[in-house]
Amino acid sequence: MNRNSKVLALKYRPQTFDQLIGQDVVSETIVNSIKANKVPNAYLFTGIRGIGKTTIARIIAKSLNCLNGIENLCKDKLCANCDAITNSSHIDVLEMDAASKTGVDDVRDLIEFSRYGPTSSKYKIFIIDEVHMLSKQAFNALLKTLEEPPEYLKFIFATTEIKKIPITVVSRCQRFDLSRIKSSELFDFIKKVKDKEKGNVSDEAIRLIVKISEGSVRDALSLLDRGLLSLDYDKELDLSAAQKIFGYFDKSQLIDIFKLILEGDEKKVITIYRKIYDQGVEPKVFINDFLELLYYFKNINSLNLESTNFSLNDDEFSKIKEISNNLESQILILFWQFTIKTLEELDIVSNQNLSIEMFLIRLMHLKSLKFKQDLSDDNNLFQSIEKNKKEKNILSELKGEVINQIKNVTQEKTIKPKIDKEIKAEGKVSINSFDQLLNICNEKKEIKLKYELEKNVNLVRFEKNRIEISFNDNLDKNFVKDLSLKLFEWTNERWIITFSKMKGELSIKDKEKNKKNELIKNAKETKLYKNMIEIFPDANLIDVTSSKKKD
Repeated sequence: MNRNSKVLALKYRPQTFDQLIGQDVVSETIVNSIKANKVPNAYLFTGIRGIGKTTIARIIAKSLNCLNGIENLCKDKLCANCDAITNSSHIDVLEMDAASKTGVDDVRDLIEFSRYGPTSSKYKIFIIDEVHMLSKQAFNALLKTLEEPPEYLKFIFATTEIKKIPITVVSRCQRFDLSRIKSSELFDFIKKVKDKEKGNVSDEAIRLIVKISEGSVRDALSLLDRGLLSLDYDKELDLSAAQKIFGYFDKSQLIDIFKLILEGDEKKVITIYRKIYDQGVEPKVFINDFLELLYYFKNINSLNLESTNFSLNDDEFSKIKEISNNLESQILILFWQFTIKTLEELDIVSNQNLSIEMFLIRLMHLKSLKFKQDLSDDNNLFQSIEKNKKEKNILSELKGEVINQIKNVTQEKTIKPKIDKEIKAEGKVSINSFDQLLNICNEKKEIKLKYELEKNVNLVRFEKNRIEISFNDNLDKNFVKDLSLKLFEWTNERWIITFSKMKGELSIKDKEKNKKNELIKNAKETKLYKNMIEIFPDANLIDVTSSKKKD
């Protein structure tokens, strides 16, 4: 490959282990194995895109075949082997793209070619990129050669999806999991490249490049290349220009939006968002950045500026810390869930911009709900719901997202402010025990509800307008809602159903089963049963019914 290529990702591709960044442990292990002459039959490199899988494969090929040896590996003046490997033209180093050659016939040709020793170097090396794309038959054909190849043959595999490679192949390789490049290392590297290219780029713009690249060196170099080409030579690529070029926006604007949402200033929130949208920011990018910001608000006290991956500067970090001191965790969690839901909605909405505006308006209304009560206190939560009747629509969405996660108050889903309008009590019925509840279900023909009560419910406590139960895994997910609605309909009073950690009594069906087993056990002790078994040894007693004779 031409070292003078204008494409930065190729121009600054590492040629030796010393030039690699972020993979020190991997480099040291490989160099030590080569020096100790303990080179594995096959290497397997896995990790995200752009962190050096194929690059390391080529460096290994040069290290094994360099005419000067590993101790004096070529750096500037390349030997014949290193020069040919760098330019992908070495006859003994074959680079194969498994994405285009996936079949078993391609692997058979490879195996056939491997029977001949190297022509001008010590090792014949096969570098297979995206190896997970090989077919199952191709992998099977490769197994024997991979396990016991000739001494001169080495395999180097690279993949981004290690789970798609059969374990039989992985076990025959020396596996290296390449990590994402740390933000600080990548920042220093991009800054050095910028200086070598004499580019006028601010540190803030480089930090944005590092953030967008997500630990990928190739992505970072490609973004830098794009940024340098987008501006005139005498102009600086600052943060503002970089945000426009890469489709990102200033995080301080997002923090301002969040603060205005908490204050309920709808007009200013929409105005700022429209300015962001006019900058060319995609709605999904906005939502993902909003999620990231919510994470920082929730965990800012356990983070430092470096751990934010250059997403925040000093002022933004301080501003988030200040605002978060007056925020309740419940609000942030609810915001997170609403944001996730909106991200799903964007795939089905034609005008995503309008969906984002409605999302921001909903957050402002959600903030008006004061969930300061202990959610485990049913009465407090009910009072909170009654106090916020004006927010019925928001509440109905909220409960579906949040309350399901809190088992001990799952029943609160059923206590809706609009329940009085939806259900009219037929006439007050007094229910003072669990047995009375079962009888009422039978009288009202609520067979499904009666079945759940008898089969899947264990009674812990039955009190006035409160039932405490435990349950098994077969309980219907709508049981609490259905039972609460029916109890209100029958008694014209609100009931609270709570789930207990206590095991409770046996269910009705389990009691009946135990009683039946006891009767069968007693019957088997009778003389009549024993005489019957002597006559019919294969007989089996499966049921017992008691009959009472009238006097």
